[in-house]
Amino acid sequence: MSILINKDTRILVQGITGRQGSFHTGLMHAYGSKILAGVTPGKTGILVDGVPVYDSVNDAIQQNNVDASVLFVPAHAARSAALEAIEARLPLLVIITEGIPIRDTIEVIARAKKNGLTVIGPNSPGIIVPDECKIGIMPTHVYRKGEVGIVSRSGTLTYEVAAELSRNGYGQSTCIGIGGDPCVGLDFVEALEMFREDHDTRVVVIIGEIGGNAEERAASYIRETAYPKPVTAYVAGWTAPQGKKMGHAGAIILGKAGTAENKKREFESAGVRVAKRPSEIPRIITETM
Repeated sequence: MSILINKDTRILVQGITGRQGSFHTGLMHAYGSKILAGVTPGKTGILVDGVPVYDSVNDAIQQNNVDASVLFVPAHAARSAALEAIEARLPLLVIITEGIPIRDTIEVIARAKKNGLTVIGPNSPGIIVPDECKIGIMPTHVYRKGEVGIVSRSGTLTYEVAAELSRNGYGQSTCIGIGGDPCVGLDFVEALEMFREDHDTRVVVIIGEIGGNAEERAASYIRETAYPKPVTAYVAGWTAPQGKKMGHAGAIILGKAGTAENKKREFESAGVRVAKRPSEIPRIITETM
């Protein structure tokens, strides 16, 4: 059984009538994801790609048995929308929205953890189990069913690595974009724990970037727990000037902390092979397996 989602996952879309919400609802639907309901206050009764729209999450779940929600809600309204889903005890919340104030994100994640719920994001491309279910904005044509689990801070690099793997005969089990903000819900360590127990995943790829210490914590977890599956990593940002943010809000380095060199060193000390380029990952997987 795949982690977090599968072909039977029932999905709610918050912000479904917006431009991004309606567009990606259609794409998720076309991929086979079970989109049962949408929420936009004041839009109850209309249909988006055949999906009924409700005023609130509570209204939606009274009529539909839902397992997960995905947010396409503007940053200023994301906190209240996320808390609404958490109060409804939806097991999984995927937040696509970027630019959410950090204090709002901290509150959302804290409330979710208190209730034993999982948050992916914010500023996330989502999660996909190839040929079964996608919750998010990933371009599905690059993914193939297989045994490589991917967890990444970067959406674009996730697509690039998945495409490289697929071209070289390595399909994917589950691919998770944890988001590029300084504070996110599901992190590398939690994803590694899930992949550890996932029978569909034989090898894991971590896609990191400069800034923060998420990769260093992942390396410590792998080393201290004698992680049983091969792990390959790639860290973006080798040429980033010191002290500057590059792309994601979380990609800022101060001194040696958070540098690509330090992350590479920590991974290698845990026995993780680190690719210099995404194109090297398939070869490294072949060698480690």
